[in-house]
Amino acid sequence: MTISRRGFLTASAGGLLLPGSGDWARAADDSPRYGGRLSFVIHPEPTTLVCFNTTEGPAIQASSKVVEGLLSYDFGLNPKPQLATSWSVSEDGLQYRFELRRNLKWHDGNTFTAADVVYSLGLLKSAHPRGRTTFSNLQDARAAGDHAVVLTLSKPAPYLLYALAAGESPILPRHIYEDKGDPLQNPNNRAPIGTGPFIFKEWAQGSHISYVRNPDYWDPPKPYLDSLLVRIIPDGAARAVAFETGELDIGGSTPVSPLDLERFQGLAQLGLETRGYEYAPTLYGLEFNLDNPYLKNLQVRKAIAHAIDPAVVLNVAWYGLGEPTVSIVSPTLKRFYNPDVTTYAYDPKKAARLLDEAGYPLKGRWRFALTHDFQPFGENFKRTGETVKSALAAVGIDVTVRGQDFPSYLKRVYSDRDYDFTNHPFTNMFDPTVGLQRFFTSDNYRKGVAFTNASHYSNPEVDRLFAEIAVEADVGKRKALIDRFQEIVADELPVLPLMLSKPVTVYNRRVVGHTMDGTGVQGNFANVWLRA
Repeated sequence: MTISRRGFLTASAGGLLLPGSGDWARAADDSPRYGGRLSFVIHPEPTTLVCFNTTEGPAIQASSKVVEGLLSYDFGLNPKPQLATSWSVSEDGLQYRFELRRNLKWHDGNTFTAADVVYSLGLLKSAHPRGRTTFSNLQDARAAGDHAVVLTLSKPAPYLLYALAAGESPILPRHIYEDKGDPLQNPNNRAPIGTGPFIFKEWAQGSHISYVRNPDYWDPPKPYLDSLLVRIIPDGAARAVAFETGELDIGGSTPVSPLDLERFQGLAQLGLETRGYEYAPTLYGLEFNLDNPYLKNLQVRKAIAHAIDPAVVLNVAWYGLGEPTVSIVSPTLKRFYNPDVTTYAYDPKKAARLLDEAGYPLKGRWRFALTHDFQPFGENFKRTGETVKSALAAVGIDVTVRGQDFPSYLKRVYSDRDYDFTNHPFTNMFDPTVGLQRFFTSDNYRKGVAFTNASHYSNPEVDRLFAEIAVEADVGKRKALIDRFQEIVADELPVLPLMLSKPVTVYNRRVVGHTMDGTGVQGNFANVWLRA
């Protein structure tokens, strides 16, 4: 099938399967083939291979092949067994019980028990960027023997059962971490031991991460692959060439430029898949440092909003690979999305007037200068920065676009706070409590903790709303609370949403079983096999 760019973008926005969807039907008639090595590309290079303290996508994609969660989730986000075989929730929503797999070994030969789960949940609550929110109501986690865990909550948490995937809440080996010093500095973070289908072999910085088949995996005869090579290829054009030549087998989160995606539709050996991102819908937008003397002024933030045309960002920076949005809550989360919030139509004249009224008239060509740091997750974010620079120059704001490697970006924005404004993903996850609360509540202003409240936004009403959202079980009341949150942040603009991401997985058609549920390439690849 060949479609124009407009047709491609329409298909992407609709969440349709692109070329390669026929592989699903064909795969159903094939028997899995054993052996072979899968070459899987991620970008940028992760900072860790165990995701108890980060939400960075490349780290999740790499780590989830080794470290597993209690549950996995289908395309409808219905929970499925992973390390937990069954679960129950009390009628009052205050107690959860998980039955765990028996006769399960960590990759180093130690026995997996409930004590590992109890330890991991405590670590996630203290160290994970979303953990403080996800497990805020977790009063107690206790082992009920070696093969069951009971969680007692102080208040209901209607989202909790959906927060237990490997990439979000990984279960770690207690014997490797407990009483071994700072978990953040543990060697296991760079050479992980897990329960998953693949065993870590080596991490060659700047080149690759390699894994080999776990012969004792709990779900025999899986995995089918002999090995997995995770490639680190910083340059987008080089990634595109590697897919064309067969050097790469698969890559998620749109690993090549949208123009390359369009071209790939004509290549018989490659397929494109838009499913597998249901677990973590993501918006892209600007986050303002409200400690900046200019950006702390709401009139300035409103002026910036009126000066930027999101349609230009979508079509120029992202080549149309996404869709518009008006709220920070993803439109794909239909039960939560509020389209009736304050919006800022593209109006440079109004933007200039607001800047004048804020006390920043033109002095020659410029009013003032800002530095823009983009998250270095690919060329599209850099192009977004350049597009924003051009838009703000038209109203007299001199923007310097600054690029850096990922660790430097994290340090600058979240530790040093040496930034004015940035563009990056706002991953909603499956629920605003888990995905968005970390960006907006005052207790989530945590220097040094990535992907939290970097704007230093503080509004007691938003804090109160999220406290109620986290425990409200009534669907209608919860929706009203989430609607009100969206209205407030749209009015106060600590964050300016620009567009909804529509990521694509690129794969060689010989790869079967790569997108089996709502986590897509963030899954464990136990089902993946290669056609001859």
